[in-house]
Amino acid sequence: MHTTLRTGRATAVLTAVVALTVAGCGGDGDGGGTPKKSGEAKGTAPTSTVQLPQLKGEKVEVAAVWSGPEQENFVKVLDEFEKRTGAEVTFVPAQDPIVNFLGTKIAGGSPPDVALLPQPGAIQQAVQRGWAKPVGAAAKAELAKNYSAGWQKIGQVKGEQYGVYYKAANKSLVWYNSAAFDNAGAKEPKTWKEFLTTAETISASGVTPVSVAGADGWTLTDWFENIYLSQAGPEKYDQLAKHQIKWTDPSVKAALTALAQLFGKPSLIAGGASGALQTEFPASVTQTFTGGDQPKGAMVFEGDFVSVNIAQTDAKIGTDAKVFPFPAVGAEPPVVTGGDAAVALKDSKGAQALLTFLASPDAAAISAAAGGFLSPNKALDPAAYPNDVLRDIAKALIASGDDFRFDMSDQMPQSFGGTPGKGFWKALQDFLKNPKDITGIQQQLESEAAKAYQG
Repeated sequence: MHTTLRTGRATAVLTAVVALTVAGCGGDGDGGGTPKKSGEAKGTAPTSTVQLPQLKGEKVEVAAVWSGPEQENFVKVLDEFEKRTGAEVTFVPAQDPIVNFLGTKIAGGSPPDVALLPQPGAIQQAVQRGWAKPVGAAAKAELAKNYSAGWQKIGQVKGEQYGVYYKAANKSLVWYNSAAFDNAGAKEPKTWKEFLTTAETISASGVTPVSVAGADGWTLTDWFENIYLSQAGPEKYDQLAKHQIKWTDPSVKAALTALAQLFGKPSLIAGGASGALQTEFPASVTQTFTGGDQPKGAMVFEGDFVSVNIAQTDAKIGTDAKVFPFPAVGAEPPVVTGGDAAVALKDSKGAQALLTFLASPDAAAISAAAGGFLSPNKALDPAAYPNDVLRDIAKALIASGDDFRFDMSDQMPQSFGGTPGKGFWKALQDFLKNPKDITGIQQQLESEAAKAYQG
């Protein structure tokens, strides 16, 4: 059961808000460059809005694939949970794909109490295998109070609530080095045609225009999904996500043809195709915002979480690092979202209490203040975010209600849509290597999808 939601006014809201944000944004002076402690940002005083049980002596393990600043910021949330409940919480770093990691832990008799799952498909697998435990009454009450119906529904399997979406992502953004743009006389593009023209303008100024994280296949699927949603429209998007139409469909050919207009010109990509295929996501961001007005790439496409990686450079969000919505390839710009859901794997008091806390604005405020985080929790005060860029992206997400589309690859069986070196990820890496072979890539995608959806 793959959940997809309608898009519509989110496009207009997000486009307007982000455009206004970057036009005159100086942030709060910190540019998101220094993670804040809970309570430092406006409106994030650690007042309690949620009742939690006393869990002194109880141990709670939480597994997620997060590392670096993302992990550090989440551990601050777990620290607060410890203070409020007396539980002893341990963060367990997981390998990707997390379903395989959890399978090994469960087979060994030591599952974590809670896991953060990055795909609806992973939640479905956890339920089908009998691992996941339904969300308890207290967490359900928090969800009903703080989340739109759409964000609740994504965490459901056959009508039963299993997931609490703690972290969201707006995956329809392009971040850029403002000095490189200014030197080239480039402007923020609104359409795909303008985007390609802007890239050529920046290239002519002596800077390679686009940084692509080809070593991480998920970034390439995000490129495709944004183009496909904008060009083919939401109904086709839903059909392709469920494999109700084949990857040999003309709509897929049209999207790959558009993407080849970028991938087929090595001079427009930092390091060319071979360099991009060796570039992991964090490096794709940092190389865009180091080197002043002579970076390795002037633009990098990805979600709001890019701000975490920008914070590892000297660039200030809103001044040195700016952002525009993914350009319209068809009639409307796309709005693609992602997210991570907390799922209980043990019937323990601690697991349910943590789900309840993660569904509250109290927990979201801690992560929001640290930066590089977007919450689907509508009860979170936007003042919790550390700069105007993130604050307005968050407001736009909440304002969109249920009008968004969830990341396509995250809705697919993990063997096809979420496994490094396989399926969708691998096919698009092959496409980056040889963007002329559109028919061959379509056939490869269809062959792999047919196997995965039958399984």
